[in-house]
Amino acid sequence: MSDVLARSARTASRTLLKRRRACARAAATAVLLAMPFYLDRFWLQAGLFAMAAAIGAIGINLLTGATGQLSMGHAFFLAIGAYGYCVLAGDGGDGLTGLSLPTWLAAVLAVALAGAAGGLFSPIAGRLRGAYLGIATLALIFIGQHVLFNAHDLTGGSTGRDVPPLHLFGLTFDESEVVVAAVPFGSAEKLWYAGLVLLLGCGLFARGVLRGRPGRAMNAIRDHRVAAGVIGVPVARYRAGVFVLSSMYAGLAGVLLALVFQRTVPDYYGITLSLEYLAMIVIGGLGSVSGAVAGAALVSLLPQLLTRYSDALPLVSAPGSGGIAPGEASRYLYGAAVVAVVLFLPGGLVGLTTRRGRPTPGIPDTPSTPGTPRTPGTSRETA
Repeated sequence: MSDVLARSARTASRTLLKRRRACARAAATAVLLAMPFYLDRFWLQAGLFAMAAAIGAIGINLLTGATGQLSMGHAFFLAIGAYGYCVLAGDGGDGLTGLSLPTWLAAVLAVALAGAAGGLFSPIAGRLRGAYLGIATLALIFIGQHVLFNAHDLTGGSTGRDVPPLHLFGLTFDESEVVVAAVPFGSAEKLWYAGLVLLLGCGLFARGVLRGRPGRAMNAIRDHRVAAGVIGVPVARYRAGVFVLSSMYAGLAGVLLALVFQRTVPDYYGITLSLEYLAMIVIGGLGSVSGAVAGAALVSLLPQLLTRYSDALPLVSAPGSGGIAPGEASRYLYGAAVVAVVLFLPGGLVGLTTRRGRPTPGIPDTPSTPGTPRTPGTSRETA
């Protein structure tokens, strides 16, 4: 009888938790869809930066969090996506190289180009690990910076180049206004919904990968590479394949960032950006899709919020005015957050919600699926 009551209570607890999560997702979706009707341009652009960062963070989380491959060159693949789109979609009117392809096709090919660059590097990624792979990918940043600053016909040099607006389904994602429910929609409002669709698709695909057989193989490689090879996992092939997939995520993030910025400059795609992406996945939670999104939102929004409210914050002021610049202050803050997460919250921000969602003490939870080791603070489904 006690076993029956325990199973019933367990089932009721899981059902209630699923309903709460479904309600929370529905409410969040409604709020996100309504935001362009109520928020000004600053908040919409900040949200778009967070979406692009979240897409890139999901990609590096598949590589570093789920497979255990340290990458310091994520910014290199973002640059390939951004500049690849500009070259493929540009018409050459600014004196720079442009192929004048349809912009939607240019976006797809830019993502594929980033994946191809990851494929060229994948033999190295498939064989190196740990700090050696991190050093090898760090070299990509220096190579990329040299090319971006010196290949003037392609990149525009240090001044960068303009980004052609996206044309899709008869809609142009530029400053031309489209009135919806008496609200004028400019580029930020139109890109908002495109960013939501892209982020949702990338998140669902990554979650499907992590919950399926590839995810179990990736976790096995992360936890014990030799043991994974013994049980039949093609380690080198998986490591190379995940590197290509992560590069494509970065390329897509680069395209979205370029469309939001409307201009690409080489200085943005340096080592600092790669370090920020590593901070995102550590703060949010390694191996978790929702953790990557949460960490990306924190790291990308923090400098923008500090810049906007620098007048009201102590010690923070505009650059050159004697205080701490907002960008510098944000690095101090999320650097401290990384240390705090490593010491006190190994599961990251997503670990907080996982702990709150655990069953009532005294009612045992179902065991984890064989082959999917659990880490402290992470959910069983790596969600």
